[in-house]
Amino acid sequence: LRHRLSLPLGQKGGKRAPGGYRSRREWHAKARRLRVLEDRLARERADWTAGTVHVVRGGKRLARMRHHLPAARLTEDQWRARWEAARWFLQADGESGKRYGNETIRISPDGEVSLKLPVPLSNLANAPHGRYLLTGRIRFAHRGPEWADRVAVNRAVAYRIHHDVARARWYVTASWQKPASPAVPLAAAPADGVIGVDMNADHLAAWRLDVHGNPTGNPRRFAYDLTGTTQHRDAQLRHALTRLLHWARTCGVRAIAVEDLDFTAEKTREKHGGRKRFRQLIAGLPTGRLRARLTSMADAMGLTVVAVDPAYTSKWGAQHWQKPLTSTTRRTTRHDAAAVAIARRAQGYPIRRRTAPPRTHRSDGCGHRTVQAGGDAPGREGPRRRLPGPRTRSVPPDAERTRATRTPTTVRGVRSEQEWVPDPFLLTD
Repeated sequence: LRHRLSLPLGQKGGKRAPGGYRSRREWHAKARRLRVLEDRLARERADWTAGTVHVVRGGKRLARMRHHLPAARLTEDQWRARWEAARWFLQADGESGKRYGNETIRISPDGEVSLKLPVPLSNLANAPHGRYLLTGRIRFAHRGPEWADRVAVNRAVAYRIHHDVARARWYVTASWQKPASPAVPLAAAPADGVIGVDMNADHLAAWRLDVHGNPTGNPRRFAYDLTGTTQHRDAQLRHALTRLLHWARTCGVRAIAVEDLDFTAEKTREKHGGRKRFRQLIAGLPTGRLRARLTSMADAMGLTVVAVDPAYTSKWGAQHWQKPLTSTTRRTTRHDAAAVAIARRAQGYPIRRRTAPPRTHRSDGCGHRTVQAGGDAPGREGPRRRLPGPRTRSVPPDAERTRATRTPTTVRGVRSEQEWVPDPFLLTD
């Protein structure tokens, strides 16, 4: 805002910075907006310095719903029940070495739940050592065997008990922290090939590359729908990533290459001006959520995620790979070509393809033969150098000695140069 306000009206911007505002009216509105933001920033900094935290226990959305009960289709009693349930919670962090990994909320492998009561409530205990044993038993449908293995060896597990008013049930949530996975060397990650993934607004474009950087098979697309509720968007993204990871395991690839995208500073109107559709497209890309979820899911399946620089992957991929990979039976899109560029960058290869040899110099008779140059081959980024000698297998190795371009060693007119005359005795019967 400060930058655009300092420019004259109507000044054009460049690639790196936007220009000035179009009218005096817009300039005045942005100046007022800047003052409002500066006041909000000063208040937040003051609260942060004083240690003041503004938290609505139960949720700000539920608290504001109290003033709009007809629109929410709730009565006052129903809202009060939800409000009290949202403010009730019982949570206890785990501790390794304690029995079943938690001293306050103890859950045995067979589902028996007991609570450690405080001293003022010790008279309500129905079990030894001041504990209260619940009659119901719990069962974890998601990652139940993994939870049972942890509590069997007394490893730390945190629990949270909450009440669901709509279903009239109590739920227990278990959580634990996994150890950090060891970092895999970049040279060892693509040892069995790599899968490049290009993220788009409605699908993931993926292509598998071999160890030499050549695309193999056909491209894959994993579609998802990011409209609707937050739960629906999370489920769609998780389903697409699950299919991607299962395909990677089927191919035997242990590395997935993605772009290290971050649109935190690219979503503002001051960055892109009046390009509303473009700003909506950028804001709809779940880059942070996809990166975090892909990292955790790939680690659980034993796969490695390689984040590469996203600069010019779509442009160079479409320039160098879209046309060569398009055939009569396969239509290669710009996103598929970008996936190839991302994977080659993760492998350390240049995105630009090696220049193909002349049509008559290909060993398989005017067929397609584009060989990937090695990492130590000089001049692999440019055209092939002109080397003397034969270029095809049909010419013998010593053909260079008998070519017409060689300087003749025979001197005309000397005695050693004689005309051959056939012997008449050899032609008689």
